[in-house]
Amino acid sequence: MDALLLARLQFTIVTVYHWFFVPLTLGMSILLALMETKYVTSGNEMYKRMVKFFGTLFLINFAIGVATGIVQEFQFGMNWSQYSRFVGDIFGVPLAIEALLAFFMESTFLGLWIFGWDKLSKKVHLATIWLVALGSNLSALWILIANSWMQEPLGYKLDGGRAVMTNFLAVATNPNIFYQFPHVVLSGVSTAGFFVAGVAAWHLLRKKKDTELFSKAMKWGIIYGFIGTLLVVTAGHYQGQHMVETQPMKMAAAEALWDTEQPASFSLFAVIDAENQTNSIDIKIPSVLSFLACNNFSCEVQGMKDLQAQFEAQYKDQFGEVNYIPNPTLAYWNFRIMVGAGSLMLLLALYGLWLAFKKKDFRQHTKFLTFSIWALFLPYFANATGWMLTELGRQPWVVYGLMLTQQGVSNTVPASWVLLSLVTYTLLYAGLIVADVYLLLKYARKDPDDETESPEASAPSLVGAA
Repeated sequence: MDALLLARLQFTIVTVYHWFFVPLTLGMSILLALMETKYVTSGNEMYKRMVKFFGTLFLINFAIGVATGIVQEFQFGMNWSQYSRFVGDIFGVPLAIEALLAFFMESTFLGLWIFGWDKLSKKVHLATIWLVALGSNLSALWILIANSWMQEPLGYKLDGGRAVMTNFLAVATNPNIFYQFPHVVLSGVSTAGFFVAGVAAWHLLRKKKDTELFSKAMKWGIIYGFIGTLLVVTAGHYQGQHMVETQPMKMAAAEALWDTEQPASFSLFAVIDAENQTNSIDIKIPSVLSFLACNNFSCEVQGMKDLQAQFEAQYKDQFGEVNYIPNPTLAYWNFRIMVGAGSLMLLLALYGLWLAFKKKDFRQHTKFLTFSIWALFLPYFANATGWMLTELGRQPWVVYGLMLTQQGVSNTVPASWVLLSLVTYTLLYAGLIVADVYLLLKYARKDPDDETESPEASAPSLVGAA
């Protein structure tokens, strides 16, 4: 057993599971605020019922997300104590701000929103959900500021084997955050849109009552999902170009590009032979990768072999002989699953927009509704694989250019203890996902007029489940 491998596996499992809930929280908080705004401005009670119905599903997601997120903190001090010792003076600051400012803000106003329907005025109650949305997305901002420092460290100095912050503004305005944060928030928008559309499609297929409510919800979900998907693709394009400038090895691995090309071709399908550093099969579209990397069809894109030689020369005195090439198979296929899922989402949303524009009755398009239900899972595939590309593609760095992953793992926690915690967390999370799916299915299938489905009635059971 290798403590490093087990620690990395545990962090991957815990983080990917937590990441299932984060985008929906970010996007759904904004969508609920928009729905309630429509209710307050129009006075239409149907929108109030819509907000309460999807608000219950939001609460389930939020509760399980909080429960899984707490575990993240323990890993830094246990499995990754050397990493925490090295970056704690910097990494801890945005995380502390996130907890003390953003999380407390969203939690406080979420409580007011849950229990304030009949106690607060309409406008004050509306303000609470907008503050929840603001707090949720501010929380994501500060966490991503911490992550961006790992991707592109700035505003620090090395002192006694530790990184010490010298410029808080440089850390908080890291160039990477201006690409990463919009990409994450917009992925949440697309996730929430397809989630609402999928639930609404289920009800419309069964032609239950409240077809007007779910037809409206279907339109909201499609429009919201289309906007999110279109913008997340745009943001991802510019994020990829920034990645070429700051982490060229990650882009080369995502394209399984072994040799430098000018112009560079985009790979549609490849069978990667990492041992011999070649692709036995590689179907390409000429010049497209150059456009994606530089916005022109003739620029040079460096390959993994050349980058390996550059890094060996640059870091040899500091780190010795190291393989700087991440797992190209994982990077390559994670990127393609992410792009493929996003493309399917965009096509489905476009077709849904056409139906809505033509004022078609969604109930007459059963194939579209069926696919919309299954398409609910597409954003989750895109979110998970996108995160794995971001983190695994940075290897072997835990802090890019400053600290190798093997240097960050604890040197006092034995592999047997890491294995024990890995098994424990995996079993615990398996139980939580069963509870989450059960609660989501239970409340998604019920009648919006059922009082047991209101956020006020559901909140105690949801907190207990978390």
